[in-house]
Amino acid sequence: MIVEGPTLFTRFAYPPNSLGYCGTDEHHELLEYGASGVVDGGLRRLARTFEGAWPYLELIAHANGIADPLDARVVEAYWIGNPLAERVPVGMLGDSVTSRFRGLAGRDWSRLAESVDDAVPTHAYHVFCIYPWVGLLRGSRVDEPLHVLDRCRIRWGRVETVHRDGAVVRSRHLTWDGRALALGASAPEVVTMAEDGLRLADPIAPGDWVALHWGWVCDRLDPARLRALRRFHARTLDLVNHRLAHSPPATVLG
Repeated sequence: MIVEGPTLFTRFAYPPNSLGYCGTDEHHELLEYGASGVVDGGLRRLARTFEGAWPYLELIAHANGIADPLDARVVEAYWIGNPLAERVPVGMLGDSVTSRFRGLAGRDWSRLAESVDDAVPTHAYHVFCIYPWVGLLRGSRVDEPLHVLDRCRIRWGRVETVHRDGAVVRSRHLTWDGRALALGASAPEVVTMAEDGLRLADPIAPGDWVALHWGWVCDRLDPARLRALRRFHARTLDLVNHRLAHSPPATVLG
């Protein structure tokens, strides 16, 4: 099924929004939009309330000469990763990151800025390279920020069983060995498909690969998109684990 860009955005944006982490306070309205596939001015207004994601969409669209930040190609580039994200010039990304996060990062700004030269502006970059420096992962125990990193990143998993409002999906969670982030062994987990009878993703079946965000199934992944999600995710983990003088996750995981 062809999914319009605003609907695709909503599928990935609703799970953290429902928890109060970002975007509009009109949570149920956003879920209704995601479930119905209706695209109108109201949905576009709600999308602009996502202060974390929206500037990345504008950046990717502008760099690729695309007028609409909610073009499906742009939305996919941010949440999953595709060549549009790779075409954003380093200077443009640097200007955007500076204007948005220099004040929030404070004394950690120089460390945050290290990541820009090798970064691709996907959601994975925002989670692993920005969150730790702007106070969004502070916690008293390692398992708290690690849990947030794991749930907030876009993950992939394979469906084992499906029931009315949920499914059992086998996926790999983040691990931390004191030096680097990695993916642990594959394990089953129960994930959400629907709330109040409203579901975000198209119907799925055992054997399907799906994208997960904060415990929700957001979309079904065809082989090309699954490869892209894995590739951009691995690229970002390599960046934070091996190519920065100051690893962002290490600042909160110790």
